Amino acid sequence: MTETKPDKTDRSYSNSLHPEDQKKVDEFVSRGINAVERKPFRPGRLLIVLIVVVTSLSILSQFIARWAGIY
Repeated sequence: MTETKPDKTDRSYSNSLHPEDQKKVDEFVSRGINAVERKPFRPGRLLIVLIVVVTSLSILSQFIARWAGIY
């Protein structure tokens, strides 16, 4: 059996790029669409907006159905 040493660090977290490649990556990330600071995602706000929109459309559809004499 192969035995891994627990003191061995995970290499996926270490920087494996050469310095000039890392510089190119840093420059790309700091310009264009990637340079825009964004507000954090708020799933609660999205849920409330969806509930309001769906409820409003449901009420509107009921009103239109009654107005048209279908319901």
